[in-house]
Amino acid sequence: MDKKRRNTKKYSFRQPDLKELRSLTSYVLDPLEFKARHWKLLSILATQVDEDQLSFSGLVRVPSSQEIVVLLHIDESVIGAYMTTKGGIQGLPSDFLIAQATLFRKAMSEDAFEAIFVLLIYGLVLFPNIDNFVDVNAIRIFSTLNPVPTLLGDTYFSLHMRNAKGDGTIICCLPLLYKWFISHLLQTLSFKENNGCLRWSTRLMSLTNDDIFWYNSVYDGVQIIDSCGEFSNVPLLGTCGGINYDPVLARRQLGFPLKDKTNNILLEGVFFQEGKDPQNLKGRMVRAWRKIHRKGRKEMGPKNCIALEPYTSWVRKRASEYRMPYDYPRPTPMVMVIDEPDDVVTSLLPQSSRFWKRKYDRLAKEKADMEAAYEREVKRLHVAYLSVSRALDDCF
Repeated sequence: MDKKRRNTKKYSFRQPDLKELRSLTSYVLDPLEFKARHWKLLSILATQVDEDQLSFSGLVRVPSSQEIVVLLHIDESVIGAYMTTKGGIQGLPSDFLIAQATLFRKAMSEDAFEAIFVLLIYGLVLFPNIDNFVDVNAIRIFSTLNPVPTLLGDTYFSLHMRNAKGDGTIICCLPLLYKWFISHLLQTLSFKENNGCLRWSTRLMSLTNDDIFWYNSVYDGVQIIDSCGEFSNVPLLGTCGGINYDPVLARRQLGFPLKDKTNNILLEGVFFQEGKDPQNLKGRMVRAWRKIHRKGRKEMGPKNCIALEPYTSWVRKRASEYRMPYDYPRPTPMVMVIDEPDDVVTSLLPQSSRFWKRKYDRLAKEKADMEAAYEREVKRLHVAYLSVSRALDDCF
């Protein structure tokens, strides 16, 4: 049977030049304290992206000049002199902020240096918009120090916009998207080193369901935000508009099985662009986040990160509708180099089995540690008892 022409789209990603910004990391005196205050910003900043690999609450008001002065420890007259407009949005040139951060660090003004350094990461890495420019959107998100919902909103929004247009540049936090993407791929030495110098498209097409790391045990005790307010899914607000995402499609990544095709109501799409919002979706999304609906194991049942045949059949049907008629037979397995002999059995297991094997090994280690601690405590109490017993014998 003849197949339809495969619908393939190609995108590029905004990659700002971070050389000067990365040079400021040498001025961070205590990375652990910095991490405690600002999450894993240094790790994201240090992420080097392999270009060939990715072919694929509402925002608060804009801070006033006085608030920016307080945030950055810079005189208002200086802020006013350098505040400019690019691409229709106000902001500060990154070279000005880098120079200010360097001056403060040399003057041993740690708080001022850290504030400007973190703002630069927000403006150039987390929320890139215009090259060498930190716009007011980044400044207002920095003022709340809660970037996660907006990061998700920007990523989904940009992917949706480019997919609708068929090409163009995706503008989001590329290092973070890259780290998430890599975390789900094979971690074997042979796959990571790619000694055959294969293109990423070739390497990815050789992967199968069992090769993907769907779930990380760090999510074991996490409750899922399943919906908000009037929405059947989760609305997200980004710097350029709003969009929703469907947690029901991500359940496998959170450790729960995908059993059947999803309800069309749950997959309802919600989208608007800033300045083009006739349905007042922005206001409705802001209100929705005041009423969050969470689900955990009680509501979703036991953990088991698998996809059953009714769901995979639905996915294949959807793929065919969107002109992605891929063949489904398992490709020839790649040759894998086992780093440790003990890993041989684990590496041959399907992903869901590897998950339970890792969980069993972790629990077995915890049990052994508890038994060792118990033995040490028994010995300590025994020594203490003997000492008291001898002291009593001496008294009588």
